[in-house]
Amino acid sequence: MQTATQQEKPHLIDRMGIPRPLLWGFVGLLLFMIGDGVEAGYLAPYLEGQGHSSTRVALLFTVYGVAVSISSWLSGPLSDLWGPKKVMWTGLWIWGVFEVLFLLLGLQPNNYQMMMVAYTARGLGYPLFAYGFLVWIAAATPARQLGSAAGWFWFAFSGGLPTLGSLFASFAIPRIGEMGTFWSSLGLVMAGGLVALLFTHEARGTQRLSPPDVTLKQAMFGSISIIWREPKTLIAGIVRTINTSSEYAFLVIMPGVFTKLVGFSLEQWLQLLSIVFLSNIIFNLLSGMMADKLGPRTVVAVGGGLGAAISVPLFYYVPLSFTHNFPIAAAMGVLYGASLASFVPLSGLMPQVCPREKAAALSILGLGAGASTWVGPAIVTWFEGWRGVEGVIWIFSGLYVVSALLTVLITVSPEARAQIRRDEQRDNQMNREAAMHAVGNQ
Repeated sequence: MQTATQQEKPHLIDRMGIPRPLLWGFVGLLLFMIGDGVEAGYLAPYLEGQGHSSTRVALLFTVYGVAVSISSWLSGPLSDLWGPKKVMWTGLWIWGVFEVLFLLLGLQPNNYQMMMVAYTARGLGYPLFAYGFLVWIAAATPARQLGSAAGWFWFAFSGGLPTLGSLFASFAIPRIGEMGTFWSSLGLVMAGGLVALLFTHEARGTQRLSPPDVTLKQAMFGSISIIWREPKTLIAGIVRTINTSSEYAFLVIMPGVFTKLVGFSLEQWLQLLSIVFLSNIIFNLLSGMMADKLGPRTVVAVGGGLGAAISVPLFYYVPLSFTHNFPIAAAMGVLYGASLASFVPLSGLMPQVCPREKAAALSILGLGAGASTWVGPAIVTWFEGWRGVEGVIWIFSGLYVVSALLTVLITVSPEARAQIRRDEQRDNQMNREAAMHAVGNQ
């Protein structure tokens, strides 16, 4: 009886869609991303309060985003060559070292040039850690469980950045001050990284994933050549870039809108941001379930593309029409967060489009996710002077309509479907053999 009881709890974790050997990795990822998201809602207003223009702040975020996008792409081939765990260690130490430099030499003396250097370099850190873990998930998770595991990855990722990170900041700033809160983010990131890396012992994460004869040049080329070998990955990468580009733009422009025009305090803005992304993480899981019933393309195109095209202007215009009204602003934020979450089924769709090159296809989504961190602020930098914040809002609304149209083109070919069936048959056969082997040993 004791053995059966001991086996029951781990199987519950599997039924939830979390691969048991990687459980502590998900916990550590959540803590890491909480730390990374602490500054998300207040770094821009803090810098503007120190005398930096919104244009300079947007430029800082844009250059940081370029570093993030490069690192997001590198996480795939480097994981193939070094093993995901080593890539995650690299990302953790890059984040920690350059955060210290960013705070000591950039923020505290208010040195914009050092901020630019240290913050940009720190941008290489979190994608190596987070997307290295995503590659680890793809390598160690059975095909039948990969979709739900990817959903839990994005649940932990967006649960930290910026949902719980911003909520933590809203309570920490009044108690330990803005600089103290910046320093606390370092502690959270290091704690999360160590939890993930010291408590996760799944063997494939420590191993090179590509064949021994694959060189660095070949690995790098293969992870980008898939764009023209399978153009649907390029389309998906563009859709993924549009997905969260408004999020990173809003971190630059919306603090001013809500604190200066809508009439919220900084703490209220941070709490609103937490509500937006609490909605996002809940719908990250729900959108995956809906994709199983309605199909991933339908959820992404309708719920994501068209939904965000409507929710973005609502999130701007409705709070301006009902100033000082937190519940109404929160309701619009929930709609916005849910529409962004409706893009999550892309992570399940791409392995179906490229069943032989799942990691490479996911690396293009990672590249798109990284690109969104600079595309969003870049749109602010380029177009805010043209039509102000209102013009930026309608640019993003139009981009989401484009993303809906592009999603229709991401189809699964008959050849890919045949490969998926063969993979499922192979997995089922292996599971039957393992079950028979276990029965024979009893």
